[in-house]
Order: sequence, then structure tokens, then C-alpha cells
Amino acid sequence: MSNHLNRRKFIGKLAFAGAATVGFPAIVRGQNLNSKMQVGFVATGGRAAVHVNEASNEGLQCVGFAEIDKGRWKSVLNKKGWEKAAGYTDWRQLFQKHGEDLDVVFVSTPDHTHYAPSMTAVSMGIHCYTEKPLTWSVREAQMLTAAYKANPGVVTQMGNQGHAGDGWRTVYEYIKGGALGDVVEFHTWTNRPVWPQGIPRPEGSDPVPEDIDWESWIGPAPMRPFVEKAYHPFNWRGIVDFGSGALGDMACHTTDGIYAIMDPGYAATCEPLMMTSPVGDSYPSGMTIKATYRAKADRPGFTTFWYEGKKKDGSDNMPETPEELTVDKRELPRTGNLIIGTKGKMLVQGDYWNSPMLIPESARREFGRPKELLDRSPGHHKEFFMACRGEKPREFSKSNFSYAGPMTANVQLGNLCARAGKKIELDEKGVITSDPAINELAWREPREGWGPLVTKVGE
Repeated sequence: MSNHLNRRKFIGKLAFAGAATVGFPAIVRGQNLNSKMQVGFVATGGRAAVHVNEASNEGLQCVGFAEIDKGRWKSVLNKKGWEKAAGYTDWRQLFQKHGEDLDVVFVSTPDHTHYAPSMTAVSMGIHCYTEKPLTWSVREAQMLTAAYKANPGVVTQMGNQGHAGDGWRTVYEYIKGGALGDVVEFHTWTNRPVWPQGIPRPEGSDPVPEDIDWESWIGPAPMRPFVEKAYHPFNWRGIVDFGSGALGDMACHTTDGIYAIMDPGYAATCEPLMMTSPVGDSYPSGMTIKATYRAKADRPGFTTFWYEGKKKDGSDNMPETPEELTVDKRELPRTGNLIIGTKGKMLVQGDYWNSPMLIPESARREFGRPKELLDRSPGHHKEFFMACRGEKPREFSKSNFSYAGPMTANVQLGNLCARAGKKIELDEKGVITSDPAINELAWREPREGWGPLVTKVGE
């Protein structure tokens, strides 16, 4: 057995002392009771800087990081005790040179470069936190789900912080308490995109800034020239080769409660009801996606509607305000969820399921507060760190890849049917049956050399 596993098992036993619970992560590295978990980062700027701060505040020790923009290295190197962390622009070097030392890795790159380092980490037995959406494609999400199952000592988390909140738990408790009857529809809407979409591919090229490793930024995607402000650091979100549009940016937040509450499995159908333009180099500036989900033993089937951006006439693309709000002289917020049941309706305001309420006001007063049925979370990062240390079971990290993988696959089905330009039908395993050729769009072969360094998804 490698020194890598011996050390991780040792600290796992220390954290595990006195406990007989099955399911705790078996491999956590360390030398003694005061050992620090050793962390690496794939990206350190933008959203990644939040994870840098969380890891530092939690007392982890950074041994190395990869960030394609050297101007962003200071977020790590300015941390006390992290000044000697090794920096790279190529994520592969982080694993090649420090894989034996890493306990935890955070992956916070653009969508198209989530999969390869995440799969590498999980396959190497390194705990992995990956930003939303978990992957750029449907198949990548399915592969990471399989990797999580095949590597039972690894703790994982996808970065949808609202999943640690009380909001969706409260909605669950309202539903289980009978406030809505059977849920039949979810309507979810967002003001995104707030970046360019529905635009042609940027023309020309600009010199690559000295601090940027463009080869590593492109990674598994087809190579294209650097264009100032067209991609890095933000506008990549709307570009099909790199981002996942508004769905990828927000649906892992705004539809999270649907998956947490309904446990839906894969969608049965998914179709674009409206697109302001066909999908080209970028996603359209507005679209509406409808999906249907199969019945289960404890509930009937249900339908979801996703609204993003603008309509063709330039107005906000969102549902009609229901009568249950107009009687209280209220309107729908610009982002949120409307849940429709056979006996009642709920409004969830905002992106993170943090303001659920029965509507109208009279129904809320009549029903009161539901009985608390679910445990609350100590925090999105906190539950991940606690599971990594072995203080809690592996599944205590609630947005782990067994949950986030199928959720992300369903989210990306919306983009997939938009790219196909038609309704698709799927079996219960997530395989497209209506037009098998579309399954090829569910995966993209990475550019040579930019796939995972290790892939362990079972025998």
C-alpha cells in the first residue's frame, strides 16, 4: 500500500476513534491529532477566492494550486502560512507533482474544465469540491456520479450553497405536511443571462497577456484565438464551447429544491418551448424549457418549466403572476419558483430557496408553520470539511456527486435539447431514446492531452 493511503488511513482512525458508525471516509491523510488537511486549488480567482478563504479559515494547509492567470495567484500566496505553496498554470502539474500530498482539492474553473480535474481527484482518492454546474455535459455528470460510487473513501461536494439552507427543507416540510396536495408543476425563472448571448463567434484575435496561459484555459475544448474581454474572465458563460449559459449558471441553485424534494431521477422528456434564436456559438438570449418526470410510488409524475432571459419581444421571460398573488396586490419577483399542487401553491423568492411562502396570505395564516422533519446543515463548506475529517459520515456532505451528478445531468439536458432544437425522450437511465444520435451531443471528446489523468469508475 502506498504512503499516500497509509497516512490518510491513520488520521481517519484518529478522527474515527470511539465511533463505530459505518460510512465515514476511510482515507484522510495526517501525521497526528494536530495534523492539517492539505489542500490544493484548481483556480484561485473570482469565485475560487471564496473557497481559498474558506479553506484558510478552516485551518487547511495549501501545498499547491493551479491558476491560468498569474495575476490571481496572490489570493493564495498572500495567506499566512501559504506563502510557499507551489503555483502552476496547468492543473495537470498540480496532480502530477503533489497528488500524493493532497487531501482535498477545490475545482472552480469555467464549466468546460470542471470534469477532468474532478475526475482525476476522485479517482486518486482525493476529496473534491467542484463548483456548479458539476460538469459541462450530460455524460460527464454521469461519469462523475459513477466515479463517486466506485471510490467510497472520497468525500465530494458541488458548490450550490443554497442546498445547505433551510429553504428547501421548509418547502419539503410544507409538502409532506399536506399544504399543497400532490405537486404537479414547478415554474422556475431567472434574470440571467447578464452576459452576452445570442451573438456570433468573436472575430479576430488579440495578443495573449503575459500572465495568462491560454492553452490551459482552453483545456479540453477546441482551440480558438484569444480575444480581449470575449472569454476570460467572465463572458465565457454564454459560449457553448466553454459555458452552460443561464441554465448552467443558475439552475443548480434555483432548481435545487426540486431535486432535493422530489428525488425525480432522470427526466422522461425535455423540450425547448421557446428560443429567441437557434443555439450557435453562444446560447440564445432567452429560452423556455419544459421537462416531464415519471411518477414514483409515493407521488405522481410532475412537470417543470424553466424561463431565462428575455422573450422575443424583449420583455422579461417569466411566468404569469398567479391569482393567489394578485389578490394580495403582489407580483412575481424577478427570479424564483412557483410550485403548483392539487390543493395549493407556494412562492419561493430568489435564487437559493431561502424565502418560501404559501400563497395567498390567507392560506399561509390558515396553515401556519409545518412540523420540522429534516435536520439542518451547519453550512455548505462546513459539512464538507466535517465529512473530509471523518467527524461525520461521507453522505453528510449533502451536495455530493451522487446527488449533484444526476441533478447536473438533468440541468444540462435543457441545454442539450436546445442545441438539438427539438424534444428529446429518455429512458430511466438517462439514455436518449427518441433520437439516439443526440447522445453524441451529450459528450465531447476532450482535446488531446486534456482529459482526466486517472479515471476510476468501476470495473
